[in-house]
Amino acid sequence: MLTESSVLNFKKNCDAILSEISKDVVGEEDIIRQTVIAIIAGGNVLLEGVPGLGKTRLVRTLGRVLDMPFSRIQFTPDLMPADVTGTNIVIKDENGNVSFMFKKGPVFCSLLLADEINRATPKTQSALLEAMQEHTVTVAGESYRLEEPFFVLATQNPIEQEGTYPLPEAQMDRFMFKVLVPFPSDADLKDIVVMTQKKTDAVSEKQIARTELLEMRDVAREIPVSDTVLDYVAALIGKTHPERENCSPAAAKYLRFGASPRAAQALVSGAKVLALMSGRYNASVNDIKTLAYPVLRHRIALNFEAVTGGLSPDDVIKLIIEEN
Repeated sequence: MLTESSVLNFKKNCDAILSEISKDVVGEEDIIRQTVIAIIAGGNVLLEGVPGLGKTRLVRTLGRVLDMPFSRIQFTPDLMPADVTGTNIVIKDENGNVSFMFKKGPVFCSLLLADEINRATPKTQSALLEAMQEHTVTVAGESYRLEEPFFVLATQNPIEQEGTYPLPEAQMDRFMFKVLVPFPSDADLKDIVVMTQKKTDAVSEKQIARTELLEMRDVAREIPVSDTVLDYVAALIGKTHPERENCSPAAAKYLRFGASPRAAQALVSGAKVLALMSGRYNASVNDIKTLAYPVLRHRIALNFEAVTGGLSPDDVIKLIIEEN
């Protein structure tokens, strides 16, 4: 139930989580905040950035601060689906009787780092689809439920495309946010060097239990969303579709296709968490505008005119927001 104490406790926990993560991760405040929002809302995150920017360190720190068992899979072209989900193995007892036993793969955890996910073949990438959406794994016709909370954080390198397999739209759509990890500023780079020279071990500690995280998720679901905000979300998503009569002029000019209904769900779920993080009892249109970039940038497709004009998805999203 939504009460004043639950809202205050939610904000207190969020502040403690963000403060603790910052002990091991320099800068990247927006990236950390967006990732925490997605975890609390129950979504997955795709991190895009060149190697060496601390993406793996961020995930390890999240697992420690949120008390979530952590697994890491390095995706490579020879990785097989069974290497992700697990497989049935043959067991022989002392009497020579043979039986099958399911050996769980690394996907059976709370926090899964799918490192360089676009290096695996589409067949292996698809092994994560069911886990990301339904939080179940099906092997040999039998389904296994993943323990809550379950969260996938995948990384990909935007520069090196040789030997990679771009994620299909269906899988991209299952990521709540796509977060761009920029190169650090000069000041942050200096702090990174100083921090890693002084200590190599992480100093962040557990702040909340996994059960508390699930309780925070339940509190976020209780946050009311007005019809005004819902109408804005519906209009914003609708205007990204160039085939519709009432689409945004920017969408008609620069997009091949628009965002899916999952984008609307992600906007509302994320806005509720963002409101609570700010100590507010209701989500606002400004919350939607803030989260529109990580929610939409991987769900819209630029056309030839946008690409040749040097526009990024964020540029088009900004135009659509200004027109909406």
